[in-house]
Amino acid sequence: MINTYQTSLPPPPPVPPRLSRPGPVLIPAPALSHSYSKSLIRFLVGLVLLHLLLSLGGFIYLYHTSRTEKLPTGKTAFLSSEGNSHKAMARMIVKPPSHEPTDKLTGKPALGYLQWNMGHSVLRNINYYHTNWLTVLQPGDYYVYARVTFSRWNPKLPLACRVKLRSSEKGVERDVMKAYCSLQANSSSPCTATQAEVITLEARSQLSVWVQDLSLVDYDEEATTFGMYKL
Repeated sequence: MINTYQTSLPPPPPVPPRLSRPGPVLIPAPALSHSYSKSLIRFLVGLVLLHLLLSLGGFIYLYHTSRTEKLPTGKTAFLSSEGNSHKAMARMIVKPPSHEPTDKLTGKPALGYLQWNMGHSVLRNINYYHTNWLTVLQPGDYYVYARVTFSRWNPKLPLACRVKLRSSEKGVERDVMKAYCSLQANSSSPCTATQAEVITLEARSQLSVWVQDLSLVDYDEEATTFGMYKL
């Protein structure tokens, strides 16, 4: 037999090994120095503290401003009208009479003007005259309000209050506002006459509150009050 599996040709060269794909080369980022890290931390802490201080200062300023601009209520200290740049305003606290208000000649209930406690009222750029009248220093439009509460009734007289105006201390008086309320006989519930109006006033104009019977008024400072402010 002839051997067909043998040949005189040289064997083929071996297959070269397959080269692997090179992986990415990672270059480490340069590390921050220790001193640079401390400086950065200090800067950030200082920035936060500065922000807190500015926020606290702004809060204190806004709080002080709101307290200054807010109109006081209740028993407050008297503020002089001199040297005050705020807009003209007044909030008057009623002053109880020292004795039962009656007419000395007839003995009948006395009519007249309400008096104001100047030690607890508030005035800004407005003066007062004889504890009854408010004197305007700045001309302009004013919002004027009055609230008078009556705790008793009189069967012959209406429960009325009037805001009176005169051009000066010697000027002729006239009514600029009127208000009424009613009480039932022997009623224990008070009634309140409230009035408000925008009035154009000149310098030296004076305003006051007049009632028909001073003995019927409730002299609690929250029940009876009078005031104005410049628009």
